[in-house]
Amino acid sequence: MSKINKPPGLGRPHHETRRLSRILQILYLVAANPHCYSRQNLAERFNVSVRTIQKDLDVIRHGLRLEIMPSSHGYHLPTPPGMSHVKFNFGEALALLLAVQTARCNSGIYSVELDSAVARLESLFPSEFIPHLKQLQQCERRHASGKNRQELLELLHQALLQGCKVSIVYRTGSRGGEKNHRTVHPYRIMPFVRSWHLIAHCEMRWKVLTFKVDRIDHAELLDERYQIPANFNLEDYVGDAWGLMRCENKEPAEVELISEPEAGRWVAEEHWHKSQRVAYLPEGCVRFQLFLPVTPDFVGWILYYGSRVQVIRPLELRDRVKEDHQRAAELYG
Repeated sequence: MSKINKPPGLGRPHHETRRLSRILQILYLVAANPHCYSRQNLAERFNVSVRTIQKDLDVIRHGLRLEIMPSSHGYHLPTPPGMSHVKFNFGEALALLLAVQTARCNSGIYSVELDSAVARLESLFPSEFIPHLKQLQQCERRHASGKNRQELLELLHQALLQGCKVSIVYRTGSRGGEKNHRTVHPYRIMPFVRSWHLIAHCEMRWKVLTFKVDRIDHAELLDERYQIPANFNLEDYVGDAWGLMRCENKEPAEVELISEPEAGRWVAEEHWHKSQRVAYLPEGCVRFQLFLPVTPDFVGWILYYGSRVQVIRPLELRDRVKEDHQRAAELYG
């Protein structure tokens, strides 16, 4: 067994990463727009001093040994290096910008690497997006990033890319958090409800299971290889489940909920499940119908709306939600 090595650059000081990103961007900008950028233009674009830009140009000339020449209008590369001058259109740039915003709110992605990626995007984005990119680099994350989660995600993605099995120590969600050793074959790594989940074949149970990444206490990359079966299909695996939590022993049931007007609007505005049907009732309430196995995830979602949502059927779900509300009422006296 061997622990995964961190990729080059991981843990590099933030200012060094930013400088490397800026130098690469200068090369892209000058190659794509010869005779357009002077030292002053570049200093203003990157919000640094002219002296800093001069040091970057020296690195390009003497460190990278690339001839970057000044002219009356700006720098150019007499012999441009072999780099593709890709430009994103408005829709593509917007999609990436929204993805970066989502990543900043989801713990598990290295902030330094994310900032470096954002910095490199500047030379490829339409000019109207540049202020938004700079704002993203300045804002604080809404949720703290757990170092352990980041390292686990890095290891699991490396295993997925290389087709290597992983040995894990996993804490179960039941049985008092019992720990056990397992060997898994990663199939998919997915974010869901502010957590990350690993869908993998488990050699201990000899079936495909879903593991919450935050419950993995230890993981090691193994030298043994595996292949994802050609017939594995994520949609078939998840099936009719609400979210990622599957319940193999439960058959799907017809579920009917009646929501008060305000809660009903919130429910009706989103696509929650492929089977959902929404009907607006005359008094302003909303009927919400689904066909799915009743899992703890789904019960928790109903309880979130409290008294604003009433379970009509099935009777078992109605009784379960009623008991939870009664216990809550007793808790508060």
